Amino acid sequence: MHIYADHAATTPTSPAAVQAMLAAMKDTWGNPSSLHTVGQQAAEALAGARARIAARLGCAPQEVIFTSGGTEADNQALRSAACQGAARGKKHIISTAFEHHAVLHTLDKLAAEGFEITLLPVGEKGLVTPDQLRDALRPDTCLVSIMYANNEIGTIQPIRELGAVCRAAGVVFHTDAVQAVGHLPINVAADNIDMLSLSAHKFGGPRGVGALYARKGLRLEPLLCGGAQERGRRAGTENLPGILGMTAALDEACGAMAEVTARLVPLRDELIAGLSQIPHGALNGDAVQRLPGNVSFCFEGIEGESLLLLLDDKGICASSGSACTSGSLDPSHVLLAIGRVHDVAHGSLRLTLGPDATREEVQYLINAVTDAVACLRGISPVWRDLQSGVRPYILP
Repeated sequence: MHIYADHAATTPTSPAAVQAMLAAMKDTWGNPSSLHTVGQQAAEALAGARARIAARLGCAPQEVIFTSGGTEADNQALRSAACQGAARGKKHIISTAFEHHAVLHTLDKLAAEGFEITLLPVGEKGLVTPDQLRDALRPDTCLVSIMYANNEIGTIQPIRELGAVCRAAGVVFHTDAVQAVGHLPINVAADNIDMLSLSAHKFGGPRGVGALYARKGLRLEPLLCGGAQERGRRAGTENLPGILGMTAALDEACGAMAEVTARLVPLRDELIAGLSQIPHGALNGDAVQRLPGNVSFCFEGIEGESLLLLLDDKGICASSGSACTSGSLDPSHVLLAIGRVHDVAHGSLRLTLGPDATREEVQYLINAVTDAVACLRGISPVWRDLQSGVRPYILP
């Protein structure tokens, strides 16, 4: 059996997206900035895509800026809010300890430029509370950036309540919603969101395209210097085939969201229950406030990379955490942020189910992971030390 259980890393491109991209390359290949007929046909297609994306987010079309993906959107959002804050003498930014590195590394750069960064702790369940945020706000806070749903452990933040805290304080609120868009119902107005980042390949669209929502009245600082595309907010000829593919994929994902969620949540919970039977293992993140298809575990006494290789041999595609840091030997900063010690964090596994997952696949995953963990523990000197009492168990 072959099972792709790494949808949080990237999703298969949906047939609807492929069809939309092929049609764009065949029929609307003009430059949207050109004034002639071919160019204006492309411009009309671009405007239509912008309106459809905006409708899915609950915003106005002019508030949507097309980017190369979530990383660019995150960078532009943070740098824009920081620049505007500095102009008003406000150089304090609040985020969390387990954001995606697109946010954390940008904050590191801003810290080197004189901004003060507060990273809120997220606790063992990976959640931030409105009271935490309220207590951290200062008169010089110019930006709060908290991800909608975590890319590794799948926990969903109380975004609407966090946004309300920021709105009451007059502070710009950004959310990295790369893992949430297309999987959770989102309305930027109701959720009190000022800026939001998304990426097409997380919901069946192509790689290399995404978008940034920025509430009307917020000034965006361009990261790229060049032409006046995107109303001067993002230079470079728009990737129209990618944008149309993203739009088709988002329409499809949002249209099927309720049905897919109703199918995935019981399967996710069955997978969690099955993996919970493995001794000295633990679920990462909250058991309920998590993405419909996300299951993240740590198993004591093994290495996550070895586990992935054994699972791959059984036809299972999985990950030990974020695909963006898979080449690092360091334990996941997300797992460290929720209190996992280094030895345990190294034995992590993330399984993210797709919309077509089945109970048969879930049972296969449970059996395969159980066998693989037992196999690795059987040859692990660390596990022998744990069993013999030379060192104490960390996970119950």
